[in-house]
Amino acid sequence: MSEQIRLVILITTLPGRGHEQIAAFERLAPTVRAEEGCLRYDLHQVAGDPDRFVLIEQWAGRQALDAHDAAPHMVEADAANKAFRAGPAEVIRLAADPVA
Repeated sequence: MSEQIRLVILITTLPGRGHEQIAAFERLAPTVRAEEGCLRYDLHQVAGDPDRFVLIEQWAGRQALDAHDAAPHMVEADAANKAFRAGPAEVIRLAADPVA
């Protein structure tokens, strides 16, 4: 059995363009959540900063994440995001087991 993968993705938009990130996520989320192996795909806005976000993803394993990354809707979304993002997202992979 494949080990689950948990990601925390830090996103910053250009000033005043956080609403575009929210709209893009709302369009994309149903498709991603329907992907085989997607266990969680949630966007959170940072309190007090309308242009910063944390995306939390959980995947059933490496194969599911690889398929997600290569999916046409993700390739398209990654290209479109450049119009309103301040730079590349920072992807943090969490260890399999919690510390405590």
